[in-house]
This record gives sequence, structure tokens and C-alpha cells, in this order.
Amino acid sequence: MNNILILYAHPQGRRSAVNGRLIAAAAAAGVAIHDLYERYPDYDIDARAEQDALRAAELVVCQYPTYWYRPPALFQLWIEMVLTSGWAYGPGGAALVGKHFWCVTTTGGAQSAYAADGIHGFDYETFLAPLVQTVRLCGMHWLPPWIIHGAPQLSSAELQDWVARYRDRLTRYPAWLTAA
Repeated sequence: MNNILILYAHPQGRRSAVNGRLIAAAAAAGVAIHDLYERYPDYDIDARAEQDALRAAELVVCQYPTYWYRPPALFQLWIEMVLTSGWAYGPGGAALVGKHFWCVTTTGGAQSAYAADGIHGFDYETFLAPLVQTVRLCGMHWLPPWIIHGAPQLSSAELQDWVARYRDRLTRYPAWLTAA
């Protein structure tokens, strides 16, 4: 699975009950994983190494827990340091054109909380707009995100189902793009 790169941005890393299981399944499937908090605990991002990894990937997966309606801070810094003008976008910036980008995220709240009449006042996809635009600016193809709502409340069976489907998606890329 050398053509898939997972950018994993979770401060709790593999200790996360849900994201940790998803990442373990991806690792078992042989997917390349850049655990940003493990690699850059001091937030000193090696932009060149990250760009090299992106260049080699066909599918870029960003996986993270949602904190206050957005990815954790290190992922935002990663975007700023790695997706530079002249490399990822702008004049001469075509390194990512045509690649697929898939967002896999978890929330603590139920799906019903992310609606006009819910506590958060918007559908979850509304909060993804800056990331969607970043991906499009870089010429990548935004794939429908996987949003695992109510992660802390998942039963063992529900979690196992998400893990199995995640591994299946990763191992069947790119075939599932046409099946969706």
C-alpha cells in the first residue's frame, strides 16, 4: 500500500480508543502512517520529508479527532508548513494535482448535534469548508469524508464494524472509488 499515506493527527496517538484502533488496522494493512504528534512532538515539522511522502502517495488520508470544530493544532501547522506556494499551489505548485484526499474524523457528539436545530447549529460538513478549499486549491480530489459521530459512545460491535470497513477501504483503494 505504498500509494496511500495517512496523516494521523491525534494528541493521544494510538492510545485513542477509536482512532487508535483505526490506525492499528491501517498499519496491519501495510499503509504508510505519519503520526504527526509522534514525529513532531516539538512541532518542528520536516516539510521536505512530508512533501516527499505526499509526492509518492496517490491517496492522502487525514485522520484526526475533531476538537472545537476543527483538527488538532499540529495538523493546521502541518498544512501551513508543508503545503507551500510554488509546491502545492500557485505558480509552479502542481505537486499534488490529481491525488485523492480523504478525511476520516471522529466527534464526541451525536450526528443529530450537527444540524441546524442541533447544539452545534450546522451540519458537520460546514466545519470542513476550510479543509475542502485547501484540498481544492492544491488540485486534489476531495472524497466524501468519513465522520464517526459519538465516538466515545460506540459499542464494541459498532467500533469493530468501523475498523473493518476502514481496513477494507484502504485495501481496496482505488477500486472503491468507482463503487461509491
